[in-house]
Amino acid sequence: MDRSALLRLLDEVRAGTLSQEQAAERLAGVLPGAAAATAGAATGSASHDAAQAFRIDHHRALRCGAPEVVLGSGKEPADLVRIAHEVLARAPRLLVTRVDGPRVAALRAALPEAVHHERARCVTVDREPPAPGRTGVLVLCAGTADVPVAEEARVTALMLGEAPQSLYDVGVAGLHRLTSRLDLLRAARVIVVAAGMDGALPSVVGGLVSVPVIAVPTSVGYGLGMGGIAPLLTMANACAPNVTFVNIDNGFGAGYVASLVNRQGSA
Repeated sequence: MDRSALLRLLDEVRAGTLSQEQAAERLAGVLPGAAAATAGAATGSASHDAAQAFRIDHHRALRCGAPEVVLGSGKEPADLVRIAHEVLARAPRLLVTRVDGPRVAALRAALPEAVHHERARCVTVDREPPAPGRTGVLVLCAGTADVPVAEEARVTALMLGEAPQSLYDVGVAGLHRLTSRLDLLRAARVIVVAAGMDGALPSVVGGLVSVPVIAVPTSVGYGLGMGGIAPLLTMANACAPNVTFVNIDNGFGAGYVASLVNRQGSA
C-alpha cells in the first residue's frame, strides 16, 4: 500500500462504504510488523536458511512512495523469483535491477508479463492501469558507452511514475549536439547526466539550466579513468552549483532521486 492507496481507503471509511473493522483488516497486512514476513515462509517451499535470507519491506511504499526495488546481482535465480512473487503479492509494480541471463530467464519464466530492458539490465512488471506519467525528468548521457547507466536511470524513473525523456550521445567532444536541444534541457524539472571519461558534461549542462542536475560518473574511459573515479572527482568539483552526484554507475540512484525531485516539483 502506498500513500495514494491509503488516502483512498480513508476516503472509503469517511464515506461509509468501508467499516473501520474492514479498514483495520486491510492495514494489518501492510503495517511494519506484518511487512517482516519472509517470502520463504509465505511459499512454504524454501529451507529455513533460505527463508531467513530475505525479508520484504512491504511498508516501504507507504513510507517512501514506492515499493522495495530488488537488486538482482548476487542472488540465486530461484530466490529472485520468490522475492519477485512476494513483492507483487502486495504491490502492483516490480523493478529488479542488475540482472543477467540466468536471472532474466528465471524471472520471465515465472512472470510472463515481465519486461526485460536489456540495455538497462532491468526487469520490470507493471500491473497498474495505464496512466500518463509525470513529465519533467530528462536523462542525458555523454556517449553510447554510457547508455546502460542512463537507461537504468530512465527505467527507474519510469517505474516510479515519471514520463522521462532521454537524449543520448551528446558529450562535450561535440558540444553542438547538446546546444541544438536547449529547448529540451530548459523544459526539464530535473536532469540526470551520465558521463565517463573526463566527466565534464554535467558541469556544462548545469551552466545552461536553472534546475537540479544529478551527475552519474560511469566506469567508461582510458588509463587513469580508474574505473570511474576520475569522472567522479570531476563531478564532485563541478563549478556549476546546481550539480550534485551519485556513486559510480549508479543509474538506479540517480533515477530514484530524479523522481523524488520531480514529484515534489509537480505537486
